[in-house]
Amino acid sequence: MEHIFVGKWISNEVFAKMQPRNVFYRQLERPVLDCSEHRNEHILFRKRFSLTARPQKAMVYISADDYYKLYINGSFVAQGPAPSYHFRYNYNAIDVSAYLRVGENVIAVHTLYQGLINRVWQSGDGRHGMILDLVADGKTAVASDGSFLVAKHTGYREMGVCGYDTQFLEEYDSRAREVGFERPDFDDSDWGFASVRVNDDHTLKAQKSHMLTYEAVSPRKTQVNGNRILYDFGANYVGYLSVTATGRAGDKIVLRCAQELNADGTLRHSLRANCNYEEEWILAEGESSLDQFDYKSFRYAELALPEGVTVNEVTLLARHYPFALKAVPKREYAQSEEIRRIWALCIHTQKYGVQEVIQDCMEREKGFYLGDGCYTALTNMLLTGDDSMVRKLIDDAFSTSFITDTLVTCMNCSFMQEIAEYPLILVLLVLWHYRLTGDGAYLRTNYAKVTALLEAYRRDYEREGLLRDLDKWCVVEWPQNFQHGYDVDIREGKVCKEAHVAIGAYYLAAVRAANRMAEALGMDAYRNEDALTDAFYRAFYDPERDLFKDGESTSHISLVGNSFVYGLGLCQKETTKQNILAMLDEHGIHSLSLFCTFPVLMGLSRDGDFNRIQSALLDGGAWLRMLREDATTTFEGWGKDTKWNTSLFHLTMSYAALFIADADLEDLFST
Repeated sequence: MEHIFVGKWISNEVFAKMQPRNVFYRQLERPVLDCSEHRNEHILFRKRFSLTARPQKAMVYISADDYYKLYINGSFVAQGPAPSYHFRYNYNAIDVSAYLRVGENVIAVHTLYQGLINRVWQSGDGRHGMILDLVADGKTAVASDGSFLVAKHTGYREMGVCGYDTQFLEEYDSRAREVGFERPDFDDSDWGFASVRVNDDHTLKAQKSHMLTYEAVSPRKTQVNGNRILYDFGANYVGYLSVTATGRAGDKIVLRCAQELNADGTLRHSLRANCNYEEEWILAEGESSLDQFDYKSFRYAELALPEGVTVNEVTLLARHYPFALKAVPKREYAQSEEIRRIWALCIHTQKYGVQEVIQDCMEREKGFYLGDGCYTALTNMLLTGDDSMVRKLIDDAFSTSFITDTLVTCMNCSFMQEIAEYPLILVLLVLWHYRLTGDGAYLRTNYAKVTALLEAYRRDYEREGLLRDLDKWCVVEWPQNFQHGYDVDIREGKVCKEAHVAIGAYYLAAVRAANRMAEALGMDAYRNEDALTDAFYRAFYDPERDLFKDGESTSHISLVGNSFVYGLGLCQKETTKQNILAMLDEHGIHSLSLFCTFPVLMGLSRDGDFNRIQSALLDGGAWLRMLREDATTTFEGWGKDTKWNTSLFHLTMSYAALFIADADLEDLFST
């Protein structure tokens, strides 16, 4: 049951009067939006209240735009919400009974309005604010209103942005007046009162997914080199560097974080993924604590200390979605030490990589991407038995229909991108979820959305049974050096007029999946797939070579194009299948990348071809290459130098665990 808020959306005086700005456009119509004003705004709230008795149960209902960290009586409680759109904005329900006491209590909230157009949040839209109710034993004890105190945190100075405008690099100043604002004894006598937002247009919905969990990771190794101390936490994580240090007011520590070391053992803080993790921390007199708001992806940290400064404690506070492993490897795979190492690599990646959403990479984009996110979410569900991340992905993807009914690529954010095959992969995920859960009610709800999506594709792009004139980018395979010379002009930022085999295979597979959903629901088929199959074969099948061409206007045949035909179950002849598998055997799985590898493994699982699955897993240029290059989390490509901006903490390739796990994938991926 949804909570009905008594509290109001509050902010400071400037944001309270601000009109929301539209940030939603089709990709090819996207304007340049000025984000030079109101960026990196850290806005704090405080409220004192009294309790005559300690409640048996007390719940805080809270949300903030873009993000909050909640404290009660000086203790950190939680942070959130998961990214969402303003018209179905997430709020969190948190049991805070253990944090309250008889007498005076203090609620303190640290909010961030990032203000950038990027893939992380729906920001840059002027919608900063916070809303809160504290309900004690069924009665509202506190509700956000103009009696809350508000102030800007002056301790965060921008030092540039990193990634794709993903986060701010910062100088944190422990001397700032607002440091310790969460403590009950903090002097807030010079703070002003909050203002109720005049033009707020949020519609609140309870967050259905879980909130984050936290884990303190101690350094495995510490190395002192002059005034520099290098810490190795043993593996890549996502989280915050936590440090306490003692020095003089104004002493400055240079903070550097990294995912790897250079060949000479020094820190590579300029990440391959275009993030330069170098920041500064100014100490107060005596002992200071570092309090960075935004997270990073790192394994190593280095502190460059001024003379006379002493470091007291260093940890990495890892944050991640709750993860309880329930799956085990197939017995025949568990006997291989190398496959066990791949399994462990993927499990660590899934456990510590999944955040409030399924992100692609942990540093460069931090984006909730639809396409490869389907594979990551499915893997997470099979490993844990928890389908909440799959449901969030499905629900949030369909919610993007307000931008275009053919959906967008990256969800719950203000960066507009459209990739043609991603919504079609979503259709497959809806079917896979049903096959794993048997949840007919959820399938029925989503079936209507699936058919609406496919009808939108049919209306806008289907010509004589094939998709043409696509104003969405077709990735096909990524990066481009893995496309095997795919001979169709699929460049981003232009309309692809030609029908081609990759998008054709995705479309045909999606229509077939919709028909399988209809069968499961006892309904008539969505549409006759035979005509689409005939059109697909007429356009792309080469009977002389018994393989599929890349496009209508080319005779070129690629492993990439044929991988989708095989993986998505579209081969009508056994000889065609064998010809495609012969190409795979010749080139190896390492010659493919993110988007072809999954359907190939899917097809091999459907066929029960465990020998080829094992060969793919043990391909020396694939996951084993990552391990040879000291991976503790799966890379974006097979190796550090297979892409110009490789993320070393990229979730997608953790899907190897799906194919190692002891699960009935033949039925899951049946066509």
